[in-house]
Amino acid sequence: MSTPVTQCTVRVVVRGGDPVSEAGVASQLRYHHDLEVLPSGAATAPDVVVLIADLVDEDTARSIRTISNEGSRVVLVATLVDGGAVLVAVEAGVAAIVRRSEATPDRLVTAIRAASTGDGHLPPDLLGRLLLQVGGTQTRPPAPQGLRFGGLTQRELTVLRLIAEGYSTREIARRLSYSERTIKNSIHDLVSRFQLRNRAHAVAFAVRQGLI
Repeated sequence: MSTPVTQCTVRVVVRGGDPVSEAGVASQLRYHHDLEVLPSGAATAPDVVVLIADLVDEDTARSIRTISNEGSRVVLVATLVDGGAVLVAVEAGVAAIVRRSEATPDRLVTAIRAASTGDGHLPPDLLGRLLLQVGGTQTRPPAPQGLRFGGLTQRELTVLRLIAEGYSTREIARRLSYSERTIKNSIHDLVSRFQLRNRAHAVAFAVRQGLI
C-alpha cells in the first residue's frame, strides 16, 4: 500500500495595499491547510510574501528586491500589469504574478505553491509580453557579474526554452525523461551560477542574449 504524499506547510505573509485588502486576502488563504498565514510583523521569516500593489513602479520594485534579499519569494498581486511592468517585476526578483482582477483563491494559492517550490508562475499572456518586451529592448542593462550564457549546457538551454513556453518543472521532467529533482537542480545551479534571482529572470536574460 502506497504512502500518501504530504505537502509541506508554506508560511505566507500578505503585505501592501490597504488593511482591508490585506485582511481579505489573508482570510481566503487560511482555508488552505497547507498554508500558514503569519501576521505582517511576525518574527519568523515567511516562505512567500504576497505583495499587493496597484502599479509596478519603483516603490513596488524596491519592495520586491528587499523581500527577495531577505530570503522570501514574492507573489505580486497587481492591478495594472503591462509588458514593461512584468520585466521590471521579474528583474526585481518576483517569483509569480497574478492580476488583481483574476486573483481568485485558487489562482492565488496555485501561484503561492509554485513560488514556494521555485517554479514561479506567470499567466501565459504575461509570459508572452515578457518575452516580447525583453526581445524588443534596445538598451540592455549590464548582465549580472559572471553571466556568460555561452557556458550553458545544452540541457540548461533546453530547460530554459521549455520554461519560456510555460511548462512546469514536472512537465519539463516528463518531456526530457529526467526526474523532477534533476530538473530542479539544473535550474538551481543555473540561477546560482549566474547570480540570477529566479527562473523567470534567467529566461529574460537568455532572451536578451539571443539564446532562446
